[in-house]
Amino acid sequence: MSRFSFLGWPVVRQFGSGDPLGRGEAVTSPKTRVISPRTSTADRVVQSVCPYCAVGCGQRVFVKDEKVVQIEGDPDSPISRGRLCPKGSASEQLVNAPGRQTKVLYRAPHAKDWQQLDLESAIEMVADRFLEARRNNWQQNDEHGRPLRRTMGIAGLGGATLDNEENYLIKKLFTAAGAIQLENQARI
Repeated sequence: MSRFSFLGWPVVRQFGSGDPLGRGEAVTSPKTRVISPRTSTADRVVQSVCPYCAVGCGQRVFVKDEKVVQIEGDPDSPISRGRLCPKGSASEQLVNAPGRQTKVLYRAPHAKDWQQLDLESAIEMVADRFLEARRNNWQQNDEHGRPLRRTMGIAGLGGATLDNEENYLIKKLFTAAGAIQLENQARI
């Protein structure tokens, strides 16, 4: 263990080094002097948009060896001007989390275990069920003969991890299919 010395105190280093405001060398620890930021070792920087809400804050995604190493606010963004909320600041974890699912999983009714499906089979399964629910629950007219042209068998819940354009297209799809029960998590 090293001996205690008053000369190691930051305030003493401030005045002894000519840094009386403590904004430079006097307050830099030996550990800080030898480390470098993850952003300095990145192979490339990609501009992106935060996926969490509909605000559309700009992000700078730092990539090294085709892996995201850091995400920061984009100072060139007219929306966020380089700032991110706590969720946006932590969005690197969305990409690199060890528990992130990268395969389609399906659990059949009354089954205990999940099974992997290929993406094409899963999309076909969802499309078939969507069309069947629409067909089985279609309401052309009400009891007085007035046109309804809707289905109560389909509902949509949008999420804030999609941007405005994606939510707009999903709303158009569901409306064109006759669904009237549409909501978005950002509004709830």
